[in-house]
Amino acid sequence: MIDPYLNTDAGTMSPFEHGEVFVLDDGGEVDLDLGNYERFLDVTLTRDNNITTGKIYQSVIEKERKGDYLGKTVQVVPHVTDEIKHWIQSVSSVPVDGQTRPADVCVIELGGTVGDIESMPFIEALRQLSFSLGKDNFCLIHVSLVPVLGVVGEQKTKPTQHSVRELRALGLTPDLLACRSAQPLIGSVKEKLSQFCHVPVENILNIHDVPNLWHVPLILRNQKVHEAIIKQLNLARSAGPPELRDWTQMAESYDDLKNPVKIALVGKYTNLTDSYLSVVKALLHACVACSLKPSIQWIAASDLEDATATSAPEAHAKAWETLKDSSCILIPGGFGDRGISGMILAAKYARENKVPYLGICLGMQISVIEMSRHVLGIKDADSEEFNSNTPARVVMYMPEVSKTHMGNTMRLGCRRTFFRRTDCLTSKLYGSPSHVDERHRHRYEVNPAYVAMLENAGLHFVGCDESGKRMEVVELQDHPFYIGVQFHPEFKSRPRRPSPPFTGLILAAAEYMGTPANNSNGHVGTSE
Repeated sequence: MIDPYLNTDAGTMSPFEHGEVFVLDDGGEVDLDLGNYERFLDVTLTRDNNITTGKIYQSVIEKERKGDYLGKTVQVVPHVTDEIKHWIQSVSSVPVDGQTRPADVCVIELGGTVGDIESMPFIEALRQLSFSLGKDNFCLIHVSLVPVLGVVGEQKTKPTQHSVRELRALGLTPDLLACRSAQPLIGSVKEKLSQFCHVPVENILNIHDVPNLWHVPLILRNQKVHEAIIKQLNLARSAGPPELRDWTQMAESYDDLKNPVKIALVGKYTNLTDSYLSVVKALLHACVACSLKPSIQWIAASDLEDATATSAPEAHAKAWETLKDSSCILIPGGFGDRGISGMILAAKYARENKVPYLGICLGMQISVIEMSRHVLGIKDADSEEFNSNTPARVVMYMPEVSKTHMGNTMRLGCRRTFFRRTDCLTSKLYGSPSHVDERHRHRYEVNPAYVAMLENAGLHFVGCDESGKRMEVVELQDHPFYIGVQFHPEFKSRPRRPSPPFTGLILAAAEYMGTPANNSNGHVGTSE
């Protein structure tokens, strides 16, 4: 995955501008597209699978400072392009599917648009790579939009023609065209594209709108994309037709779902749903496993706050109406103090009204703050993130985390969580192991000084790290489903292997609304 921006990684990017930051096992903070690759291919990628302009230039400059270029004038060509090629070839030799040998094919996605100044070194590096590898080892697929303009409804090919012309001028000729469109392409459009873009008609693929995303591999299979790629890469002896029987059943089962479950997602970045893409996908995986149709109710946390009742009464009333009409409540991760009061009110509502609740990262910390204020009576209870001067820091800054640098300084990547009680609900959701390995991304943690007080009040800390001092999982006693996790289980959820906390939430929501759910995930249960 190549992202031409100058950032070293996606860690410091605003969710409003770039969507969610996806976290890998090794702690890499990457573009959400890499998360899509992990989910669809069911592989485990590393930070090296994400190449950015920042990483490339950082590596080149470090080599120059060490004298690796032996006094030569360092230039974009050949030094930057050589670094890009070396990075691609190094990564392509590392297995990501649990096997011991390298993959037969390495997929490279170059983000951005043909003609972008920032992507020029990468296009030149790919041109050089295609020449050195030879035609049998390089297959270029150009993705383009075929829009429909005006009331006439004619599918326009000009944008694709121009982008292919630009690409050919830079030394790359597409072997296949992948055309996005609202409706299937008509035959004459394909013929026109073939004529002007010098691509065989059978190599012009159409990815049109489908009922759900899982149909995309199926429509590509139906257009025999695998045969075109196998032919181009001369893999006929080692590759056969794709086995998509289970995938087809999964896609069709989603289409057939009838019973909806309303999920209140109370967050800070609800204006851009891509900010919570992995959470949305994890909810989808869990719902399909339970034979329920997900209906996510997006609630801006700030709309629940008392101040909004005065400044925007209609938004306040609608937010509370939506929350109370939902069958479960989920508070995902986030940073900053905006909307925190609204999240606390949502957690309080879930606790007092026995509504199934799942708090992820910040959502777990919110449950701790809410219990401290409204059950323990500690009015000043707060997180050091929101109020560094509070005398009751129930959530505090982790001592090993940098307070001066933001990028790659959090507690990141896959970490082990040990269950303090193997009979707790969360452990049962995972199949009653002694520990689980999940991905983390946080700077703050529950203050150990308040753990005993909170447990006496009924909020049990059932999971911790290897030291036994860093709290990872909380459960509320005498509640059907009230769980908070410091980690991000959504990052390891897969279409046919949903995340246990999400599956538990959906099963609890089904029970709350009195709708039977078909749990196809075996060991997951919702009662102790």
